[in-house]
Amino acid sequence: MSEEVIAIEGGHKLNGTVTISGAKNATVALIPSIVLSDEPVEIYNVPEISDVDALTVLLEELNCVVERDISVGEIGVDPRNMKNIPLVSDAVDKLRASYYFMGALLGKYKEVTIRMPGGCYLGPRPIDLHLKGFEALGADINYDEETGTYHLKADELIGTEIYLDFASVGATINIMLAAVKAKGRTVIENAAKEPEIIDVANLLTKMGARIRGVGTDTITIDGVEHMHGAYHEIIPDRIEAGTFLIIAAAIGEKMVIQNIIPQHLDALISKLKEMGIKMEKIGDSIVVYGNDGNLKPVEVKTQIYPGFATDLQQPLTTLLTQGNGQSKVSETIYKERFKHCAQLNKMGADIELGEACAYIKGKTPLHGARVMATDLRCGAALVVAGLMAEGKTEITNVYHIDRGYDNIDHKLITLGAHITRYMIDD
Repeated sequence: MSEEVIAIEGGHKLNGTVTISGAKNATVALIPSIVLSDEPVEIYNVPEISDVDALTVLLEELNCVVERDISVGEIGVDPRNMKNIPLVSDAVDKLRASYYFMGALLGKYKEVTIRMPGGCYLGPRPIDLHLKGFEALGADINYDEETGTYHLKADELIGTEIYLDFASVGATINIMLAAVKAKGRTVIENAAKEPEIIDVANLLTKMGARIRGVGTDTITIDGVEHMHGAYHEIIPDRIEAGTFLIIAAAIGEKMVIQNIIPQHLDALISKLKEMGIKMEKIGDSIVVYGNDGNLKPVEVKTQIYPGFATDLQQPLTTLLTQGNGQSKVSETIYKERFKHCAQLNKMGADIELGEACAYIKGKTPLHGARVMATDLRCGAALVVAGLMAEGKTEITNVYHIDRGYDNIDHKLITLGAHITRYMIDD
């Protein structure tokens, strides 16, 4: 049996400008939110990633008309003839964010049947906060263990006060989707503040929702009966931007990362400067001047936004292998998010795992090897490693990378990287 690999010949310095695509973590919530509308909705700056392909399949299963123009990053969805059918196909298994159809369909139809969503395995990621929120709004929830299917139903959804035990991005968005058409006022306390939540709320507001307080820890939603069509442009992807900042720090000479919102990256920028990376902000771009080979070790702890993003700790770990001394990465969001460390050790890294943390001993030269992308951001970490390493690196399970990075091969090649894709026998 054959599988596709990304092969990287390491050691080539990168120069030039890269343009960041629309935010993956916003896109996968924005697209399901469209089903709340009674009219067509158009979204721009849509990244070319496989998660969008899976979401498109689900929309078409619901009998929505979907028109997608990859060349200009546009997707148009007409939900006027949609049908609320059970979402139990294989497409649900391809991305965890399919759970946003729970909130959107519950909000629109007061009933939804959906199989337990898939996605990268990063340890236990329960959706109990989502379900508690739906129950608080008036939904009855049944789970069929044999089929792995949830059935949610409400005679009507009634606004209420909901306190999240943890400031979960997914739960905040999902409850917001269910609440925009509920009767009365819903208040979400201890809400997450990530930029992607603000982006979803902006689209919902354009569609007629009444939402206040997004970006703070208290979101207030006054329900409406109808939602209409809208146009919306997705914010730049702060995780893709952060990944390219790390790549520029690792192997760049002079790289410009453009189409970004710099304040979304403050936590990462602070750590890179602490390591000794020289950079400057110019409008919606950051210029990075590489490193002088004398990187300082740092300690990093992932936190909810605006703290250090869990999605960036894996690629940063690769750069930390080149620090002069021991660095430490502590994970407070997904405590099993360290599968990349074993793969990096195959390439010459010296990383030891503790309880929800990793100790990275540097400076260690990296060498090419055949490694496996166990999840999306692990894949990003291995791409960074392959670009830095001596010799050729082959990365398997590349479908994980394609889930979240728009044309990463092409973007790196235009900067001077030596990357190819081909099939191998596994």
